[in-house]
Amino acid sequence: MEKKFFDKGFKLGILGGGQLGRMFIQEAINYNIHVSILDPASNAPCADSAHDFVIGDFNDFDTVLNFGRNMDVVTIEIEHVNVTALYELERLGVKVFPQPKVIELIQDKGLQKEFYQTNNIASSSYQLIDREVTADDLPIVQKLRKGGYDGRGVVVLKEENDLASSFKNAPTVLEKLVDIQKEISVIVARNEAGEIKTFPTVELEFNSEVNLVEFIFSPASVSEKVESEAQGLAKAIADKLDIVGLLAVEMFLTKTGKVLVNEIAPRTHNSGHQSIEGNITSQFEQHLRSIINLPLGDTSITQPSVMVNLLGEPNMSGSVIYEGIEELLATPGAYLHLYGKSSTKPFRKMGHFTVLNPQLNEAKIVARRLKNVVKVVA
Repeated sequence: MEKKFFDKGFKLGILGGGQLGRMFIQEAINYNIHVSILDPASNAPCADSAHDFVIGDFNDFDTVLNFGRNMDVVTIEIEHVNVTALYELERLGVKVFPQPKVIELIQDKGLQKEFYQTNNIASSSYQLIDREVTADDLPIVQKLRKGGYDGRGVVVLKEENDLASSFKNAPTVLEKLVDIQKEISVIVARNEAGEIKTFPTVELEFNSEVNLVEFIFSPASVSEKVESEAQGLAKAIADKLDIVGLLAVEMFLTKTGKVLVNEIAPRTHNSGHQSIEGNITSQFEQHLRSIINLPLGDTSITQPSVMVNLLGEPNMSGSVIYEGIEELLATPGAYLHLYGKSSTKPFRKMGHFTVLNPQLNEAKIVARRLKNVVKVVA
């Protein structure tokens, strides 16, 4: 008989022990769920909060297999893991969510683009190459097919002088440069029963220096038509993938009003952090509900919100010091989340804060002010 999440001995394993796992554990505690973590770093953010913390390489077949074989459910907080081991765990009867077939597809940006094309999912035009980029290809966005993360593995090439920054020794995707009005994201969840729910669309603002998300605005300032299209695309992708778990669908809204899928991530995501305070159910609880086949939670917005990533200051590395925290905590509607990292380096994600206000524009004003106050230094 299949164990229920509340049964004695039920175990949930996560590959990856970063801040996403840490925030997931905070929700799992409410369900009395035993969470085990596999991560190569002994000082990972989850090290002090997991029931069991195993130091090991989640890209190693034997390590992943041995970690997962005694779990009831295995999930991920990073997609760059050993999929072959996950297929074997699935064969042995362990529930692996999202499924290995989904993770394998998403690990390769080339396969992602082919998936969109095959399933008539609106996305930018592309070509897959194993050669160097030439001036005839420009202007384009070049992406490594595998291994990219948090803005790494992506370069925008507009002029011949930019070719020096191109990727030269790995298979890549060349995407047509899109005339972007804004970037938006939808978090969608699907459980084993096939129930699908989305979070309201959010808007992303990036740090142009390192291509990392700096602000999330919820809800996105878009028309009803764009909202409907974005929600429909997210649901269609989740359905076509047959995914069990959470999926972040990042999209472009073009200056001509088209909604195009950019990339997808099969896990909790930076573009859903505001949901902890800003939505009735957080993305972390929703992921938990989906992978243990519980009814999905209400995703309605409690109040408009702005999330701000706390990034390590440029040119600073060493033991972390947080400046301006007292002012942030004295601000009504402001909520702080630190990720348990003892050392900082330039642009490292060290935490985030969220500002809630009945008026989104007011939340933006407060968030931008606090962004200039709170600093992560060494």
